[in-house]
Amino acid sequence: MLYNYIIVGAGSAGCVLANRLTENPNTRVLLLEAGKPDRSRSIHIPIAFRALSRTEYDWSYYTQPQSNLNNRKLFWPRGKVLGGCSSINAMIYIRGHRWNYDHWHELGNKGWSFSEVLPYFKKAENQERGASEYHGTDGPLNVANLRYTNPLSQAFVEAATEIGLENTKDFNCREPEGVGFYQVTQKNGKRHSTAAAYLKPCRHRANLTIRTGAQVTRLLLDGTRVTGVEYILDSGATEIEKLTTTSGHQGEVILCGGAINSPQLLMLSGIGPADHLKALGIPVVVNLPGVGQNLQDHLWAGVVYECTQPITLEGANTTGNLLKYLLFKRGPLTSNIAEAGGFVKTTPDLTKPDLQLHFAPVLLSRQNVKPREGNYFTLFATLLHPQSRGYIRLSSPNPLVAPLIQPNYLTDQTDLQVLLTGIKLCRQILQASAFETFRGEELFPGTQVEQLDEIATYIRDSAGTLYHPVGTCKMGNDLMAVVNSRLQVHSIQGLRVVDASIMPTIVGGNTNAPTIMIAEKAADLLMTEEPTPLRN
Repeated sequence: MLYNYIIVGAGSAGCVLANRLTENPNTRVLLLEAGKPDRSRSIHIPIAFRALSRTEYDWSYYTQPQSNLNNRKLFWPRGKVLGGCSSINAMIYIRGHRWNYDHWHELGNKGWSFSEVLPYFKKAENQERGASEYHGTDGPLNVANLRYTNPLSQAFVEAATEIGLENTKDFNCREPEGVGFYQVTQKNGKRHSTAAAYLKPCRHRANLTIRTGAQVTRLLLDGTRVTGVEYILDSGATEIEKLTTTSGHQGEVILCGGAINSPQLLMLSGIGPADHLKALGIPVVVNLPGVGQNLQDHLWAGVVYECTQPITLEGANTTGNLLKYLLFKRGPLTSNIAEAGGFVKTTPDLTKPDLQLHFAPVLLSRQNVKPREGNYFTLFATLLHPQSRGYIRLSSPNPLVAPLIQPNYLTDQTDLQVLLTGIKLCRQILQASAFETFRGEELFPGTQVEQLDEIATYIRDSAGTLYHPVGTCKMGNDLMAVVNSRLQVHSIQGLRVVDASIMPTIVGGNTNAPTIMIAEKAADLLMTEEPTPLRN
């Protein structure tokens, strides 16, 4: 069978494209996903997402040792399941500051300014609070207030406003700043991934074929035109699928594998830095030096306190709470753990916040120290606009071998300075009077850690990632760009990349909502190129 579109990866972007492209009954789409269907109960019960790491639903990647993080390898979970990372993430719905998108436009990417992408955010969204200038109510993706908020999260918002931060009700306006409760991609108390929001409603369309357990290993090319894909099934069998070559519409392969897997597949197929490919014995089809470069991620460091009352989410997994969830979809099991947070400028002269705060009424730490039994809460500060850049490379020409991941965290010293300010701010908030009745000992960094060099050492020992890799197939027109503003791969016909890897610079916030927006906009671009009906 021939297809108009072959989508590689049924994640946050791939599910969107599968839905939108098959709205046209004349368009035949194949959606290939290396992972499994999203049937696990842990996917759908919000609080259970932490149990999905290092399971069959996760690629379970690790970075190279980080020289500026005391040679630690950081764990990078990536969704290997229908819905991708939207099926295993913390469900926080954040778009980012308007500056992010206006900056993309200023870099030469026409059509990607804030005013031009806002309609696609709204198109995707079913905002339970109702429609407004910035929000839509007719989209597939449900955006809701949390059904449960822990008393400690309430204390965080009070403490942050107590020290002078603004209390904001909507983080998804033009210029988000201040603190408050996050909204989440949940519907009726359950996770609302792109698999649930986009794929489930369309999966029985006659013009959509979905295959799980199908890992694409290379692109098929005729010269510099992509003609199809090769993939391996869980059974070990190798399959080939081809695009239509109808004169009225040349088919396209759309890579939606994310910032790791999309550049990996390009390089395996001979599209990437020529010297790197030649060293691995991969024939070079097109020398695109930017493939795998420009890797950016959000790094965080946190402060942990002991809680003097047994009210944290560590004790949420009780029979009573499970019954409350199963019967009413209410209670602590609907929590996304990182219930509250905000956006802060470390200096007032900044045009946009450079720190994001996440508060969690549990212990979250990368320290290799097991604390005594008890209750804890964590406030961490995330570096929103890192200057450090890393890369993805192949570690082997074998497509089943994980690629090499080198984020190069903290290679730019300004990144460390922002996190140092972030630790100071976290301590200031947690020491406010709103926490008086809950605050015990400071577990991490610990009251003995006071000097800047000591805090810097703590950051190097403990900093973690929010798992927001982007940028490795960046959009643009310079020599390091991989795709143009229509997301077509430079110098290759019949191939686009539609996922977080196309971001030239990382957005100032969680990356799932922007990835969905990218896919909505890409679908609109693709549907302006009318395909012709196919024959078997």
